[in-house]
Amino acid sequence: MFTKEVYIARRKTLVEKMGQCAPEGKRGIALFVGNVEAAAQYKDNPYKFRQDSSWLYYFGIDEPRYAAIIDLDNGEETIFADDVEIGDIIWMGPQPSVASKAALVGIGKSASYGSLNVAVTKALATGRNIHFLPPSRYYNTMKLASLVGLPEEDVCKVAPIEENGGRHASEELVKAVISMRLVKEACEIEQLDDAGALGQEMHTVARNSIKVGIIEQEIVGKMEACVLAKGWGVSFPTILTQHGETLHNHLHDKVVEPGKLMVIDAGAENNMHYASDFTRTYPTSGKFTKKQRDIYQIVCDCNELAFKLTKPGVAYRDIHLAVARLMLEDLRSLDIVRGNLDNMVAEGIAGLFQPHGLGHNMGLDVHDMEDLGENLVGYDPDQKRSTQLGLGSLRMARKLVPGNVITDEPGIYFIPALIEKWKSEKLDKGFVNYHKLEEYYDFGGIRLEDDVLVTADGARRTGPNRLPIQPDDVEAAMA
Repeated sequence: MFTKEVYIARRKTLVEKMGQCAPEGKRGIALFVGNVEAAAQYKDNPYKFRQDSSWLYYFGIDEPRYAAIIDLDNGEETIFADDVEIGDIIWMGPQPSVASKAALVGIGKSASYGSLNVAVTKALATGRNIHFLPPSRYYNTMKLASLVGLPEEDVCKVAPIEENGGRHASEELVKAVISMRLVKEACEIEQLDDAGALGQEMHTVARNSIKVGIIEQEIVGKMEACVLAKGWGVSFPTILTQHGETLHNHLHDKVVEPGKLMVIDAGAENNMHYASDFTRTYPTSGKFTKKQRDIYQIVCDCNELAFKLTKPGVAYRDIHLAVARLMLEDLRSLDIVRGNLDNMVAEGIAGLFQPHGLGHNMGLDVHDMEDLGENLVGYDPDQKRSTQLGLGSLRMARKLVPGNVITDEPGIYFIPALIEKWKSEKLDKGFVNYHKLEEYYDFGGIRLEDDVLVTADGARRTGPNRLPIQPDDVEAAMA
């Protein structure tokens, strides 16, 4: 938990931003519902608890079954939760009071969890606007639907307050939260560097554990043990695979074979719940073949170009397109594609080889705030999402500002089913040399990813040390 002054300042800024949405006296309340425990098989055996990230950002209390209301007209703040009873104490031991926990984040008023219903009902009865964020978990969906009296599917819809009467998720609140969480404070950057250090450590363990003949799961076990020893856990399910052409391959049951490429996309979540997300691709035999090295170097150069171009005032969409151009230029030198570069970029030919975007936002979530709406988080108001494969999957397209933290993760994948689809439907507009591509059907894929902080005059990578990425350095590290 940060100091209470951090949370007080954040909530004050939020109230000020929300004050621009309506005249004084008509602003209403902001309602926040934290996560609760979810049963794995039965009530007393829950999944590992993870608090809602927006709740953590404004209230910091990392415990289940908490809620809060901020009165946007008078600034009054109330925490809603229940003190433990004797039955809880038997199993959990004595616990600090709700009031004392609220005081740690600068809130002086608390009430029982059940009285949240009374407070919201009163606000509705008096015609006040109810601002809340779209829920990502089912309990929160049911709870909000019950509180505001709407079908569950309606509380997940985001709309301006004047259009929904304060009964759907508030577009005004969503935009205010995004505007704050997109720009990381100094205390958050420290946490992201800490998560980066832990993520780099887990990747080093993984690289050093690659050995022909072992099961992939053994490597994953060592990686995740490293994270659990020092942090909350992994920031997303680990991707470790010798079939990198499957972008999110979570199966770890294969024997490590010689001559393969192993994609390891994994991140750590530290004890403050800030995330890291790195990807490296390794030759399982310790040395790249010439064919592997040729493609690897292209991806490595694309990663470096993206970092070089990252600075305030540049739209990340334009960086994605610059990377696509370099990728196609280098693939053309291998006779995999043919034709005019500008035309290939315009037609989205890079999507055949990289069917995902260049990167996404990072923070309290590994795909930060995408539960609030991917377009609202990743796109400026004057930007329109593309329909092209690859560019259309770009999750962060905004013009960059200092304090943004994003991923830089180009990749090249040879996906036989996708190649065959493009070939049969002539989607390549004549730019792809399918005869040459046949040589790569068993290649797999390569992805290289770093986490990047936009600074006042450029960018820097998060974490204390960069994982080896140039092919010579990778081979030397594996030796």
